[in-house]
Amino acid sequence: MAHRIRSGNTSESAYSMRLVWKSLDKMRCLRKRSTIPFLGFLITFLLFLNLYIEDGYVVEGDKRQLRVTSVHAPSSERYVHTFRDLSNFSGTINVTYRYLAGTPLNRKKYLTIGLSSVKRKRGNYLLETIKSIFDQSSYEELKEIVVVVHLADFDLVWCENLVQEITRKFAHHIIAGRLLVIQAPEEYYPSLDGLKRNYNDPEDRVRFRSKQNVDYAFLLNFCTNLSHFYMMLEDDVRCSRNFLTALKKVITSRDGSYWVMLEFSKLGYIGKLYHSKDLPRLAHFLLMFYQEMPCDWLLIHFRGLLAQKDVIRFKPSLFQHMGYYSSYKGAENKLKDDDFEEDSIDIPDNPPASLYTNINVFENYDAAKAYSTVDEYFWGKPPSTGDFFVIVFNKSTKISKIKIATGSDDRQNDILHHGALEVGEKLVGTKKGKLCSSYITLGEFKNGNIEVQDVDHKIAFNIECVRIVVTASQKEWLIIRSISLWTTQPPSQ
Repeated sequence: MAHRIRSGNTSESAYSMRLVWKSLDKMRCLRKRSTIPFLGFLITFLLFLNLYIEDGYVVEGDKRQLRVTSVHAPSSERYVHTFRDLSNFSGTINVTYRYLAGTPLNRKKYLTIGLSSVKRKRGNYLLETIKSIFDQSSYEELKEIVVVVHLADFDLVWCENLVQEITRKFAHHIIAGRLLVIQAPEEYYPSLDGLKRNYNDPEDRVRFRSKQNVDYAFLLNFCTNLSHFYMMLEDDVRCSRNFLTALKKVITSRDGSYWVMLEFSKLGYIGKLYHSKDLPRLAHFLLMFYQEMPCDWLLIHFRGLLAQKDVIRFKPSLFQHMGYYSSYKGAENKLKDDDFEEDSIDIPDNPPASLYTNINVFENYDAAKAYSTVDEYFWGKPPSTGDFFVIVFNKSTKISKIKIATGSDDRQNDILHHGALEVGEKLVGTKKGKLCSSYITLGEFKNGNIEVQDVDHKIAFNIECVRIVVTASQKEWLIIRSISLWTTQPPSQ
């Protein structure tokens, strides 16, 4: 079974494919291997040339009944894309995919989870990864996700045997349209011989990582129109419980702010979230520079070129690497994300708000960083009695729990030694903006931390402000590591 995206005349396409990859090879030969500044310029030029082109993606495919097809090699006239496609980052790439299991539904889902998998010399974790995704999701969450597995190995017998296993274990998810298994045929790949050996990597390592870039590009290209958001995972991952609910909370909290990539793990290609509208650009980007550097490095460049300067990573991590043996030569890979929590679904809501403080801020460690769910913090110079840090909500709200932590692992004395937590109402205008005129104290900080449960049962009014007040001067600087608020009715998803 085949799935075609913007297909064209095959004889002309075969000729175009050869011209494309020859043209790219000539471009690379015009510069020395160490000329990274040229690469940066080329990347910048190509991306911003298309950055403001309106995104329009059309995925065309025949509507067929669910079935697993045998794997047959296509004609040698198949092609990757034309040079025009490479120049237009907002268009999809011409690829005819094989459906190995499942077919896409007509309705767009909320989230697509993409996995690319190849045969490993030692171990295979794909089935466990798929199982974890489904097992850790509720029935309601399952309605909003689709998992796409790209079997990217050229060993067709291995692919066929694995498809049979997947179909046997996850038949009901395939029938429900929650699981698709696809393959981009080998004929669509560029040459993987004679590649540039950047960073003095051995030839087999360069071949492995270059092909991996193309594997991901074809996967991203297929997933363009399946959902509103796309999550990149590896094929050896364990998920936290109800990870989709946690993701939706984070996405809602970022409403109105610009982002390209949100990270829910600090490892590799695990837990990287994108807007689906950006997938064609990212797919083209990986194809253009497939032999230059590893995929995770290219992802960083892509994020920066689309004007997201800083990493936006959330803790706790929602995904954990579980593989023991790497897909590269079966080497040992014991990497673990120490921020992962399997049962950590209680992510705060942190309603939209403005933040004010009269504590002297150090450099760019401003007040907003304490309220963000990203891994960052507020850092101020020694506070005095009466100094404050206040959160003013855009709309009054009912709050069920408040949790505030100060200090950090490497600066354990930069805590709030003496302070109180207050909630307020009755906003009035001041020179610094609107502030509450009436406050009630909820409790005192102990060892730099405070947590108050059942706030909505203790406070009768809808809260408009949350304030931290310094009750005694201190010589130490102050780090407010996190301010976490839970509302009685989480923001609508």
